[in-house]
Amino acid sequence: MEPFFDFLGSYWWLIFPIGGMAGGWARQWSKASERRHRRRVELYKLKNQAIQAEQASQAEVASLLAAHDAVNQRWLDYELDIGKLIDFPVMTDVREPLTVAFLRAKKDADGLRPAAAGDITTAARLAEYRAAVHSYEVAFDVAEREAKRIKDHNFTEPERQRLATARKLLNIASDKAATPAERQTAYKRARRELDGLIVLPEATVAALEERIAGELDVRREPESDARAG
Repeated sequence: MEPFFDFLGSYWWLIFPIGGMAGGWARQWSKASERRHRRRVELYKLKNQAIQAEQASQAEVASLLAAHDAVNQRWLDYELDIGKLIDFPVMTDVREPLTVAFLRAKKDADGLRPAAAGDITTAARLAEYRAAVHSYEVAFDVAEREAKRIKDHNFTEPERQRLATARKLLNIASDKAATPAERQTAYKRARRELDGLIVLPEATVAALEERIAGELDVRREPESDARAG
């Protein structure tokens, strides 16, 4: 150890430059550590922002899906209620530009609809679906307002009388107090009255026939039971 202390005694002045160098290294290390910390903080912020953006996008998609469903339900109310279609025939009149625009907008929105909110992963895809749903909402609102304004005024007086007759016949066809024969006859006559006046969507016809057939079957069962007894 004595040689070491002799060295220190002879070269003690080296402590100052070495100390300065050590201090410089320490400051550089501290600055590098600070830079690394800032980068980690920035990366964390960017990652958190990306997560928040993704969550916000999925929330918006969920909101758009709900808006899409709401318009579909409003249209379904017409499809499942033939009385509403008779009262507002423009809703199914493909000769009307507003009706055609609504049906086209519906097709576009349905075609872009994702199976789940998470299926839309890009801003472009989200913007495309947002625009389609908005167009669908607007087109349906416009078509419905026009249908309620016009009602059956596009028809001649004889045609309006046929529509009124069909409305009465459909009421008989849905009347549980009527006999099965009366209801079936009324339904067939109503279809004839509407032929050439209103194009009924397949869903409308299917829903009406299912309801009438189901109610007729319910009436037949007690009669069959009574005969069997």
